[in-house]
Amino acid sequence: MKLPLPGRLGRYASRAGKAVQAERIAYARHLPIAHDTVLYESFAGNGVLCNPEAIFRHLLGRADFDHLTHVWSIDDEHAIARFEAEFAGHPRVRFVRRGSFDYWRALSTAGYLVNNATFPPAFGKRPGQVYLNTWHGTPLKLMGFDMPNGAIESANTLRNLLAADFVLAANPFMAETMYEDAYRLRNIYQGKIIEEGYPRIDRQRLTAAQEQDVRAEFARAGITVGDKPIVLFAPTWRGASFSDPADGVDELAGHAAAMQAAVGDEAIVLLKTHQVVHALAAARPALRGILVPNTIPTNVTLGAAAALVTDYSSIFFDYLATGRPIVFFTPDADAYAHDRGTYLPLDQLPGPVTTTPADAGRQVRALLEATGTDAAGADAASAGAAGADAAGAGAASPHERYAEWAERFTPFEDGEVTRRVVDIVFRGVASGHRVRPARTDGRKRLLFYVGGMRSNGITTSIVNLLNAIDHDEYDVTALMPLFRAEDPLTNRARIHPAVRQVFRIGGMNGSKAVQLRRHARNRRGLPPAPRDERWHTALWDAEWTRVFGSARFDWVADFSGYSPIWTNLLLHSPQAPRAVWLHNEMASDRERTVAGRQHLKQSLGLVFSMYRSFDHLVSVAPELTRLNRTALAAYAPPDRFTTVRNLPDVDRVLDGAAQPLTSVLEPGEPEPAWMEGLRHPHRKTRWFVSVARLSTEKNHARLLRAFAQVHAQHPESRLVIVGTGPLEADLRHQIHEAGLTDAAFLAGLRRNPFPILAASDCFVLSSTYEGQPMVLLEAALCALPVVSTAFGSVRDALPGDTIRVVDQTDAALRDGMLAFLRGEVPASTLDAAAYTTEVIAELDALIAAGRADAAFTSPIRTR
Repeated sequence: MKLPLPGRLGRYASRAGKAVQAERIAYARHLPIAHDTVLYESFAGNGVLCNPEAIFRHLLGRADFDHLTHVWSIDDEHAIARFEAEFAGHPRVRFVRRGSFDYWRALSTAGYLVNNATFPPAFGKRPGQVYLNTWHGTPLKLMGFDMPNGAIESANTLRNLLAADFVLAANPFMAETMYEDAYRLRNIYQGKIIEEGYPRIDRQRLTAAQEQDVRAEFARAGITVGDKPIVLFAPTWRGASFSDPADGVDELAGHAAAMQAAVGDEAIVLLKTHQVVHALAAARPALRGILVPNTIPTNVTLGAAAALVTDYSSIFFDYLATGRPIVFFTPDADAYAHDRGTYLPLDQLPGPVTTTPADAGRQVRALLEATGTDAAGADAASAGAAGADAAGAGAASPHERYAEWAERFTPFEDGEVTRRVVDIVFRGVASGHRVRPARTDGRKRLLFYVGGMRSNGITTSIVNLLNAIDHDEYDVTALMPLFRAEDPLTNRARIHPAVRQVFRIGGMNGSKAVQLRRHARNRRGLPPAPRDERWHTALWDAEWTRVFGSARFDWVADFSGYSPIWTNLLLHSPQAPRAVWLHNEMASDRERTVAGRQHLKQSLGLVFSMYRSFDHLVSVAPELTRLNRTALAAYAPPDRFTTVRNLPDVDRVLDGAAQPLTSVLEPGEPEPAWMEGLRHPHRKTRWFVSVARLSTEKNHARLLRAFAQVHAQHPESRLVIVGTGPLEADLRHQIHEAGLTDAAFLAGLRRNPFPILAASDCFVLSSTYEGQPMVLLEAALCALPVVSTAFGSVRDALPGDTIRVVDQTDAALRDGMLAFLRGEVPASTLDAAAYTTEVIAELDALIAAGRADAAFTSPIRTR
């Protein structure tokens, strides 16, 4: 279907814009590194804020750093205006608009990069750049892989953290719980973790004059506070309302009004919203006069506040350093804990917990009175020193758990944090400071590229392997593209939770000229071998760094084995033994023809040309190893071909087979005709079943021709084929032309095909070539008799000798099916525990084998 012209023009314009942007980035990445330039970014360009702001002001005020030029990434008009009002004309300070060419030039060339969140997916750190990621708070709510769907939602965050030379933790809890555990930096991250506190908390330590400056800035923003104590209401963003955040904003206005009424006229309640919803909040008339501008650093506002009301926001951890009262307003605590989850119990927080805004206001009023804060302002709590210091000298604690939490989460906040962080990052002085590598636990680090995670045999095989591997021995990472369709999402959810899922997001950098050169070499069938040509090596090394940053692995595997993009990427990992899986008779698969086209001809030719750079070429059956060793002898020496068999997911098969047959139906799907026959079979009816993709190599056309002959002799026989693929229409036509519409059925793709297997009588496979078909292992677990054509590795497909193997002809397949009807084909079985132990031992031996002895350097042409 053709798009309307405007739509097509829009697509072309979008592609052209992306192409121009890519070319600009490529140009910028070829410019020299400006080692005396620092690029800062906070909250994707929302302003001069958070830890980067504190570091910037410290450096700007030190004479020994006068050689530095400071560049801010900003994408907010109000923030730009505030920046220009303060720094216009400064010879060493400027800003770039986030996403502009100037931005990409600064990001690609600055010697120092400081961010409290993430740079865009196209960013890849260059050699000579130093990247400090400060993040933006100690987590109370779950983060990273601990969140629901956390692997996907954290993809760019993990990529940025792995790229950073330093990540900054406010406290040991944050370092361990968030960085090492939630984001899985443990074992693979090669940078350093700084545990010195948060520079932004230094900004809370206001002198009386500085506090008056803050109040004056409020006044200029239309917020009249006078000398009244400020009660800051700072709720987090709940995320679930992202699609309709306006409703949440209106609710916040009501909460703030109720708090103000309860606090009374002696203090003023101001609202500090999350960065995500500030623009919407700023447009609400009800919030004028109380909404804190986004351009004022949060910690400066905290320094001027006499009390804090919050919920699950990490802002309260910072506020602990003041020693001032905190009230927790959590009207949806149970729902929030269930939907998002928290690291710490909400009933153990260091302040009163309430579910109504009026009660929150009353609690604040009582605490202000108890701590001696009155209409004179917050003088008792500021005066240039953190309230925590005052509390330590004997001042009354706002809550019984306050001191304990302050000691745990703000142990290093002495007003000198920024200086120490600058010492480490900009002066290179680590001695005497709390800076360390990420922890390791001794497990061997494995990386598997697992393919696109669409439902097919390779996906089933890798999921089963990842679930069976010993995660106490191996630290496992699965690399994949980021697809959000239901099918890959469902399959990814089946991966063992201990596996670190990493996504290649964004596109490869490099100029169009370089990319055209790469494509031209590929089309000519003469791709450069990994690390043979400098331009090619630089392109792929940069892509590896863009995806993985500093991460290191002890063993790397291309488990898919079909895409030259991913194969090339893995061959540019830092030195490690590398393996590539061969799931089929690969030479035959390369010649596969569908609808008159050989879709794999070029891509597999390119993959074959890279076999010589792998240490191990892994087939999934012993006979398949022999076949591939012979057919691919020109591409790799014979001793590099080895075997690791496929594993079934035993529990999934057996549990699935126990489900009712109707469980295979999609919601709202009517019961098809074949299901009634399977559910209530006639006593003489026998059902043959086949589960496979509807593609050329599976040869369902032969299966239908053979079945037509069986049905002619046994009209009570039936055939159901489970799967989908490019030949579905052709097979439906064949069924109709053969007059088999009441006897042979295409059941389509079924996420749980096992009730169909369990209800059938005999499994039939008609493939021309295969690897080790997972469906045969699954059929054996369902105790089905099996009839199969004699593809090359069929006799290794199952332990034992129960498969009825027949020649690859219509007549032979017919005779095999007739033999089953005569009772001559026994049920196949599988000792799952023994088989799994054997296969895991094969994998262990492969990993332990290490590097191949020598490179294989025969010249390769892929055509």
